[in-house]
Amino acid sequence: MILTLYAVVAALWLPRLLDRGAWAERAPRLAISVWLAACVSVVASGLFAAFAAAVPASVVGHGLAAFFQACAELLTDGQAAISTGARAALLGAALVAGRVVYCGAAVLVRAQRERRRHADMLNILGRHDGELEAVVLEHDEAAAYCLPGRQGKTVITTAALQSLAPEQIAAVLAHERAHLRGRHHLVLAAAEAFFAAFPRLPLFARARTEAARLVELLADDVAARQHPRIHIAAALVRLATGRTPAFMLGAGGETALTRVKRMLSPAAPLGRKERLAGLAAVALLLAGPAVVAAIPGVASLLAHHCHTLSIF
Repeated sequence: MILTLYAVVAALWLPRLLDRGAWAERAPRLAISVWLAACVSVVASGLFAAFAAAVPASVVGHGLAAFFQACAELLTDGQAAISTGARAALLGAALVAGRVVYCGAAVLVRAQRERRRHADMLNILGRHDGELEAVVLEHDEAAAYCLPGRQGKTVITTAALQSLAPEQIAAVLAHERAHLRGRHHLVLAAAEAFFAAFPRLPLFARARTEAARLVELLADDVAARQHPRIHIAAALVRLATGRTPAFMLGAGGETALTRVKRMLSPAAPLGRKERLAGLAAVALLLAGPAVVAAIPGVASLLAHHCHTLSIF
């Protein structure tokens, strides 16, 4: 009951809690972890709630062997009396897990197909620039983006090369390389998979939006370690209207202008205590459902076997 209630409340109301304040802009990497942990927490709570409803806590108290035997009986047509509620709970858990896995696989396959198609196009129309260590694409729209994958590539258009100063080009390419090194496309794929599985729940919709925004902030911060923020900001202004191909990560886009302000007026990073609190929140979100689900079983185990324990 507690896990089910938490899953419902968190899916509906947790986005409002996480959106409070500007802490995410001060620690985008931590914020990404919190959002994805919240998604995992809600799904895990639903699954654990179903298993808890199907497998009585007393089963755990009689030993691990009996626990596995009961699980086997639940999946077969044996003589064990299985309630309709238990069957429905297991079926619901299987459907939820199957939907998440299916949506995740679908997102990865679709992204890989689009990226392979775009890579083939770049091999024909693009040219590798050894000095820039990027692929230059002949195009009249200023844009810079990266093509994720095992052989990730940074791409910049000729229009961007003509409109940006050399130091701005170096800064924006550092931004794209940060995406590749950080494997940010996997973060976006995870958020997209959760949203595809549960598109009507506010948490997953908001997590997808925030993940897309936060990976850009994180790449900006990584690039700012090597290049002056003013150069990154200037490049973002010129690339703000540039369109990025599907399943790619680009320096421009809808968030570019807000990121310019952040580059020019950076907020102080989170303090040590605030970061520890954020890490604790991630740990609680990930481990909390399992701990809550295990409490009845552990209590039953102790109740059945405490008489064998001796205190010296």
